[in-house]
Amino acid sequence: MTRKTTMNITIEPLGPNARRPLAEKPAFGKTFTNRMFTQRWTEERGWHDAKIGPYQPLALDPATAVLHYAQEIFEGTKAYRRPDGHINLFRPWENVARFNRSADRMAMQKVDPEAHLEAIVELVRLEHEWVPHGEGESLYIRPVMIATDVSLGVHASKSYLHYIIASPAGPYFSTGFKPVSVFVSDEYVRAVRGGTGAAKTGGNYAASLRESERVKHLGYHQVLWLDAIERKYVEEVGAMNIAFVYGGNHIVTPELSGSILEGVTRDSVLKLAPDLGYAASEARLAIDDVLRDIESGEITEVFGMGTAAVIAPVDKMGYRGKDYFVRNAPGPVAIHLFNHLTNIQYGRIPDPYGWTHKIEIGVDGR
Repeated sequence: MTRKTTMNITIEPLGPNARRPLAEKPAFGKTFTNRMFTQRWTEERGWHDAKIGPYQPLALDPATAVLHYAQEIFEGTKAYRRPDGHINLFRPWENVARFNRSADRMAMQKVDPEAHLEAIVELVRLEHEWVPHGEGESLYIRPVMIATDVSLGVHASKSYLHYIIASPAGPYFSTGFKPVSVFVSDEYVRAVRGGTGAAKTGGNYAASLRESERVKHLGYHQVLWLDAIERKYVEEVGAMNIAFVYGGNHIVTPELSGSILEGVTRDSVLKLAPDLGYAASEARLAIDDVLRDIESGEITEVFGMGTAAVIAPVDKMGYRGKDYFVRNAPGPVAIHLFNHLTNIQYGRIPDPYGWTHKIEIGVDGR
């Protein structure tokens, strides 16, 4: 039997092929829940046909605009199992706001923030059994929007599909909270100022794949990207923002430049750090200065920050044929931030910032 939510989302029944969550530890982004959210936008009708129904393939004409001109955006947030059995979302409002900023940059139609958040909440509530209970596990939520005009003309689409899927996930890195190595690329770039680097769009990631695959064969886990103009200033590492700890208590991250994605975890670290006793600031960081300070010991820790990994300590940076080793990996600052952030996300400690959105699951499973 179908029903509707307060925001007029139709809830469709599942068919006979609905699956139970897997018992084994979930890999990141490999298994998906039984349901997904979809809605469409056209100039004539606006957003319409909002529904949560069975997870299923998309049917696209070979000439669909997204397949040719990459007009698409996506987001990433998580649902965490609380000790009391209920579920937390972490700063979902920030992800909704960034989704709309990305839409604006890609000349796409924005979504209604309240309707978008309700779609996430309702999807998680319906699929609550898929939110894992294990340490470091969560339900990864992926909102997406794609251009759906059937046309080979180079112009902004006049129709869009907005959908949300969810995947139970273990730690992003198979090694867990262990150090990763990074290779500093000064040949290839991820994004340029004035381009789409501050938008969460697939083209930015596609541009990173060739170099990412190459450095894996060199024995490194991730690529550290430099700015595209001077190939001198530190920007991002892999799919994360990056931070450096000076003198054991001062966290510095590259300032937003228009080509760096404004990470929710990055912002959380900047807000949380002073309350944990650390100085935190943003600055333009030259790679030569960073590597010199790693060698001298002035930089005591390096770590990535992102939704998938939360905090990822870095133990080695390779640049122009030389490796630079970070003395503390994982260091006390990274460990402190990781533990405090995850404790808030999972509802193990009070949330004084109002960052979490609690989804209550009743005794009947709703």
